[in-house]
Amino acid sequence: MGIRLKRFFSNFTIKQIVFSLMAVVSFLLFLVLTIWSRHLTSQLTDQQAAQRWDKDGKSVQVSCYFTDQVKLTDMEFIGFKKKLEQMLKETLPADEYSEENDRRLVVDGYSAMGKVTVLSEKGKLTDVDAIGIGGDYFLFHPVKLLSGGYFTGEDLMQDSIILDTEGAWQLFGSNDIVGKSVMIGGVPHYVAGVIERDGSKFAKSAGLNKTTVYLSDDSLQAYGTTAGISNYEVLAPNPVRHFVYNAVKDQLGVAEDDMVVVENTIRFKVESLIPVILEFGTRSMQNAAIRFPFWENVARGYEDVCALILIFQFLFLLIPGTILIVFFIWKWRHRTFTWKDLGNRIIDIRDGLRKKSRREKEKWENF
Repeated sequence: MGIRLKRFFSNFTIKQIVFSLMAVVSFLLFLVLTIWSRHLTSQLTDQQAAQRWDKDGKSVQVSCYFTDQVKLTDMEFIGFKKKLEQMLKETLPADEYSEENDRRLVVDGYSAMGKVTVLSEKGKLTDVDAIGIGGDYFLFHPVKLLSGGYFTGEDLMQDSIILDTEGAWQLFGSNDIVGKSVMIGGVPHYVAGVIERDGSKFAKSAGLNKTTVYLSDDSLQAYGTTAGISNYEVLAPNPVRHFVYNAVKDQLGVAEDDMVVVENTIRFKVESLIPVILEFGTRSMQNAAIRFPFWENVARGYEDVCALILIFQFLFLLIPGTILIVFFIWKWRHRTFTWKDLGNRIIDIRDGLRKKSRREKEKWENF
């Protein structure tokens, strides 16, 4: 084996060996960057609702962020949801939305950011950061529960609250507090769960750097301070490319200048990252007064990281590609055959295949 390898490499010049090693190393670096990029984005659970909801990959998640001038209520979202369901029923095969599927055709959620004061027998959170949720918010944002469970905007009683560990300790001195009551605006609310706040560098820089509570949008609007609903998200089948994305842009009833729409499911694909690269220098400029929630800030940060990784992927793929092209050009220029030889070789191969086919046919005829 060693003799064969020695004989094989002895046929290469030093220049050929160097370029071959460059090609191999570059391709390996390309693979490493590809794996790293996928690992980074796989941690962004807020961007993966479609993958969790539909294992077949036929659904998409679309998010919409509004300026403070946009004043939408849950009634507008209910109307849009019904409109989108009707559009899908007119497009999809009947078996994909029949009751036998036991799965909703469209899932949505929304949220508002604000401040609220929370009181307990042992402590107080004054003007703490609050996220008022509606619909299936936690289906889109499955924050890490340490105890208890989520609540939805569809619950009969909109008096639930979720605390992070820091808030739980300030109010009760413990994390084992599910079911305990707190007062918000003089009205009792009950702890549904305790979560672990994301402590990553990106999350802290994105705004998740202090105590945050989750309560219903109704409670935030009634007992806290908020500029109104700032985010709407929808999860639905995507019969054709950008179907749901375009429906949100065109049918939600908000002017294009007053919102930013994101198709979360494809935002980290190559075709979506190329515009991020091309917008370098202008991407951070914001003409609309939109305050992104922390999870969107995190995702946009990772978009920049993945776009940078993509540039290096292109470079590391370009090196072996260029070397191969140069190699084939060199081999072609130093070829020892003519076009006639190539044509004769093709004819020989064709004749050989015909003879083989004829022999197989005769064998079965004489069987």
